[in-house]
Amino acid sequence: MKLISWNIDSINAAVEHKSDRGLMTWGVLETIAEAKPDVVAIQETKLKVEGLTKKQREALETLFAGYHFYTNSSSTRKSYAGTMLITKDEPIKVDYPTIGAPGEMDQEGRIVTAEFENYFVSTVYTPNAGGELARLADRQLWDDAYRAYINSLNEQKPVIFSGDFNVAHEEIDLKHPNTNHHSAGFTDEERSQFSKLLDAGYTDTLRAMHPGEEGIYSWWAQRSKTSKINNSGWRIDYYLVSNRIADKVENIKVVDTGARQDHAPLELEINL
Repeated sequence: MKLISWNIDSINAAVEHKSDRGLMTWGVLETIAEAKPDVVAIQETKLKVEGLTKKQREALETLFAGYHFYTNSSSTRKSYAGTMLITKDEPIKVDYPTIGAPGEMDQEGRIVTAEFENYFVSTVYTPNAGGELARLADRQLWDDAYRAYINSLNEQKPVIFSGDFNVAHEEIDLKHPNTNHHSAGFTDEERSQFSKLLDAGYTDTLRAMHPGEEGIYSWWAQRSKTSKINNSGWRIDYYLVSNRIADKVENIKVVDTGARQDHAPLELEINL
């Protein structure tokens, strides 16, 4: 079973692919489709509240013919956040949960969960703590609510969950840890919350398969022209699984996106 997860930073930019970046984004989508994954998880879709437009759906259906599409869009801010699952098999049930998060976070389309016979597949786009950490307190409340939500799934059957968690867990997970301890995504508070999530019964699949290996990142800042060239990145995207199926993981890797900066997809292979 193969699953791919990616923060795409706008479905529409990929579908239109009018800019160089849009062309690269569409190219990554083509690469994902060629892998014939069982499930594709997408974050930061930036779709309208109604979901995919006719043009967007038709474009994606050319890549993922016969797949099922499930979108969760922001109902508060337009073209903001949003998540999507694309599944080869039709799930038993699909949920777009509210988890009791603070402010408008529950209305930002941040989670989609599909139930299958023997497991759940869920994707998340975790809120960023924001400039000057203005949203850090709310972010911590989100983390508590999200952990409780995943635990509620895990009590029923194992969970495979992925996404942009907006946190580099350990110093090994970013190029310059010493200068980022007060930066969004690497505060002690965010890292501690991620530890609590893992301690609740889940495995960080990439780190489990590559313990101690440096230089594995999933995000490179667009504002720095040399971030990708110098591999000056952060690992803030993850595939997590319930501990009881962690031994079923066969491979996990960051998909090469060439010169395209920002997020790269993760590809997980698991024998379930």
